[in-house]
Amino acid sequence: MTSKLKTITGFGMVLGLVACATHQPVLYPNAYYQTVGRAVAERDIRECRQLAESAGAREGSGSAENTARRTAIGAGAGAASGAVGGAISGAAGQGALIGAASGATWGLLSGIFSSGNASQPAPAYMNFVNRCLRERGYEVTGWQ
Repeated sequence: MTSKLKTITGFGMVLGLVACATHQPVLYPNAYYQTVGRAVAERDIRECRQLAESAGAREGSGSAENTARRTAIGAGAGAASGAVGGAISGAAGQGALIGAASGATWGLLSGIFSSGNASQPAPAYMNFVNRCLRERGYEVTGWQ
């Protein structure tokens, strides 16, 4: 693998990790929250998230899945166009490799920045976690 391709791959992996950062519920500091404190509230958030997952609600139909889909589509389109360009110049394999790397990078970047901000987790997942936290005494003001 060439150093240029390694750099592109490493950059893509870092951006992928940034894109996969999870959203968290934001809790209003009501009397209950002030009584139990931040550490207990964070534990309760983790427990509610686990309950949602075990009930079948999935967090991921937000930005991470869309970004992965766009990255794969970009890689495929880039490989195809790179192979055609490479075939014309006599280096189809190298053209496909370069095209795949640039197409994947384009797909990743467009997935991250296309909507202006990352989409929220799946509505059913957020509703489940919100209700769980509400039943424990918290007030969820939103997700970020």
